[in-house]
Amino acid sequence: MASALGRGTEAQLAGTLAGVAAFAPVTRFDVAGHRVRVAATLPDAGSLTDELATAIDEACGSAGLSGAHRAACPLVLAVHAFPNAPRVSADRWRTATELAELLAIRVGLGPVARVYTSACVSASTALADAAALISSGRADRIVVAGGYLVEPDQFALFDAGRALATDGAVRPFSTGRTGLLLGDAVAAVVLESATGGRRRTGSPLARLTGWGRAGDAFHAVQPHPQGQGLAKAIGAALRRARIGPGALGYINAHGTGTPFSDAAEAAGLRQALGPAAAHVPLSSTKATHGHTLEASGLIELGITVLAMRAGKLPVNAGFLAADEACPLNVVHAGPRSVNSEWALSVNAAFGGACTALVVRVT
Repeated sequence: MASALGRGTEAQLAGTLAGVAAFAPVTRFDVAGHRVRVAATLPDAGSLTDELATAIDEACGSAGLSGAHRAACPLVLAVHAFPNAPRVSADRWRTATELAELLAIRVGLGPVARVYTSACVSASTALADAAALISSGRADRIVVAGGYLVEPDQFALFDAGRALATDGAVRPFSTGRTGLLLGDAVAAVVLESATGGRRRTGSPLARLTGWGRAGDAFHAVQPHPQGQGLAKAIGAALRRARIGPGALGYINAHGTGTPFSDAAEAAGLRQALGPAAAHVPLSSTKATHGHTLEASGLIELGITVLAMRAGKLPVNAGFLAADEACPLNVVHAGPRSVNSEWALSVNAAFGGACTALVVRVT
């Protein structure tokens, strides 16, 4: 993984546990005409192609995949539909599918299984579908990768839509929150069946035990005020994982820091989890690394796994005070100790798409 917090898994964990936000003035392109001029960018970021290739190669290497393993392993990719036009990249490809095919060849993977361009749920949907392919026996191992580098087009759109935080801070579920801020992120994981891992003598970091997807179709850019789609996705993920809400030890929330979205998410969590919603520790790591759009579901699940393995829960940075519209158990004073082996990571996107992923870290 790589983000404005740094490169590698240790940098992501350290940054989110410390609760130190990585937002700074944007220098990658001209922002002089915008209301908001900050984002969480990786200073030495290369092209999206190079960053993704590096992440995939490192994920395969840390998983101990041989050349033969890679050649038999399909790629699932989550990126913007046209991630380089007319943006900062000098890459020669033009579409997400072309990028995926180039990456598969470059890192020695098998065929491209699927490409996801469904905005903020791209990576989490990719993970869910990859897990479904493996659990149904249609694949033994899949590499899932996702990436987004802050660029002029999306920055301008979010700024023009007055979605960006005007005070330079993301404050999920807090009073005084004014919006989101964008961030760089590139991540890759190797997802495989339990039998495949045993045959390879691999050591899993976590088990993806539940996944759920739903759509509320309430509004083009607003979630349902009661979080109906999110509640359905969470319920499906918990049922698949065969656990109740009380078993959860942490929730990495979507938590963009926008007034309406955070309140709707809180309502969906209360609907899905019942009384447990007031007790399960929760934070949004977007408060440190920013909203990474298509990469969100992957880097946030990765941070969740890292935190659970370290026994400490990430801080909800930027928190000022509790909001009565978000009666949740927000981790804000400092990292908390983990008291369960189960965690939930949720995401939502424009159009009402919602995802939920349950992991078990033992």
